[in-house]
Amino acid sequence: MPLDANGAFLSFRNVKKSYDQKTLVVKDFNLDVQKGEFITLLGPSGSGKSTVLMMLAGFEGVTSGDIVIAGQSVTRTAPYRRNIGMVFQNYALFPHMTIAENLAYPLRVRKMNKAAVKDRVNEYLRLIEMGSFGGRYPGQLSGGQRQRVALARALIFEPSLILMDEPLGALDKKLREQMQYEITRLHEQLGFTVIYVTHDQTEALTMSSRIAVFNDGVVQQCAAPAQLYERPSNAFVADFIGENNFIPGKVDRIEGGKARVTVAGGGTITADAAEGLKAGADCVLSIRPEKLFIKPTSHAYDNELVAEHVTHHYVGDFIRFYFRVAEGTEITIKVLNDLAAPDLKAGDKASLVWLAKDCIAFPA
Repeated sequence: MPLDANGAFLSFRNVKKSYDQKTLVVKDFNLDVQKGEFITLLGPSGSGKSTVLMMLAGFEGVTSGDIVIAGQSVTRTAPYRRNIGMVFQNYALFPHMTIAENLAYPLRVRKMNKAAVKDRVNEYLRLIEMGSFGGRYPGQLSGGQRQRVALARALIFEPSLILMDEPLGALDKKLREQMQYEITRLHEQLGFTVIYVTHDQTEALTMSSRIAVFNDGVVQQCAAPAQLYERPSNAFVADFIGENNFIPGKVDRIEGGKARVTVAGGGTITADAAEGLKAGADCVLSIRPEKLFIKPTSHAYDNELVAEHVTHHYVGDFIRFYFRVAEGTEITIKVLNDLAAPDLKAGDKASLVWLAKDCIAFPA
């Protein structure tokens, strides 16, 4: 299949979207997607991620810019000519058709002969492990089963691209996790290219090749899940992805990519310096709850900060401790629920420690 000049299968080039010709809901969106990638668009409500998906599907027009699939611009191409499969949150199955008939529908629309349709339907029923369900109707299936059928129907005509818009939003936690596994399994087995929209961070981190984090119509960072979590590019991404602690401070100096930061109470902290950070400026230190430890500890550390224990919550496999530092900033620590877990009472003072490499100083 032809690719873009830069080797990408799908490219967004300076794509913008405005509904009123005044306010941009998507601002200069650029993204290259390789064949077989699983790209998730993640962000808060109103951030522009679903609008990007609708423009790619052809259901929304592009105000300016270009969308290219397999080397061909599809910006002005009708939706039905883009060879794209879609999976929706509400399944969008035909209730009056059996499961087999639902799967056969996109093949019949494409004039495939009856014998080939039957073989393809049976193949995909086996693929989603529902080989004996062909004669049932959507109303006779569970939510998870209906979503598997919706996924199979989107894949059965072998589209160049699959779009998924909050496909697991209607499922409970256990079913969501099962379907995350199902979608990942099928993606690995068939190698199709996916653009996936969700507001669920765990879902995005679990399933994606890369995640594009949106805020106010702008992609803040697009990276692999581990890089996004461990090395966020700015304070918004650090705050939006997973849990984080933010400690205000002032940059004393920057040397070799490391910032020396003074925090309230007179402590000095060493952290990785984010892009744009300058000596003498106010900053905010970002540190994940699982990267902090309470002395005494066997873990190595570069930084130490005295804090007051406020309370703690038992969560099962771990205990969540809440502390308060000198100027009132609250800090959360996740501690494994084992024999080494500290026994602290409200008001107790404790030394919190961590490694400089696990802490990032962002411009305030």
